[in-house]
Amino acid sequence: MVALLALHEFYVMGLPPARKAERLSGVLLGGVLTGLLSLDLPWALAGGLSFAVLFFAIFLLLRFQDLSTVTRDLALLLCGLLYVPFLLGHLALLRGLPQGREWVFFVLLVVMASDTAAYFTGTSFGRRKLYPAISPNKSIEGAIGGLTGCILGALLGKFWFFSALTLVDVLVLGTVLGVLAQLGDLFESMLKRSFGVKDSGTLIPGHGGILDRLDSLLFVFAPAYYYALLRFAV
Repeated sequence: MVALLALHEFYVMGLPPARKAERLSGVLLGGVLTGLLSLDLPWALAGGLSFAVLFFAIFLLLRFQDLSTVTRDLALLLCGLLYVPFLLGHLALLRGLPQGREWVFFVLLVVMASDTAAYFTGTSFGRRKLYPAISPNKSIEGAIGGLTGCILGALLGKFWFFSALTLVDVLVLGTVLGVLAQLGDLFESMLKRSFGVKDSGTLIPGHGGILDRLDSLLFVFAPAYYYALLRFAV
């Protein structure tokens, strides 16, 4: 449900009101794609993605409104499926691994630690802009604080509830997930600037939309899953 709300926000930002049928179709296909991911069957996922490409290609072929925007609309529809349900669907795959519950809590903990540390470090010590063209309020100092917080969060997770991780795992995951979480935040900021909006939605008063809350997580669940799969499940 969360993935579908976030996907709807993405389509509302990127597609004009006249494309309501495409928005609805995209959200429905996003729900199917999320369900296929949870099955952990490669052929099912490949089939779902293939169907989505063919569906939208034929859909726009039969009812295009402006030839100059067809390519853009098709790209947005497919990008939305890959960006939200496909990436977020790895949460279900992660949960299905041995010690999957621990993995999910671990990822949530390190991202929360990263976001919290980045905010307080940035507001207290931020001087140098990190990427002003995309997010003027973020600083290099905040980014360093966020990365440090992520590593500390990973260390806390190991000793609190996930003893199977080694200190090398903690360092690798803390560093990689810390960088990716901040890149996920910047990527969503880039999308919003491109679409000319301040927030992805208004569902959460004072905090924007669902996509604004998921931006960091969207970039970390898939890498965490493949790391866990290769490191522990193979």
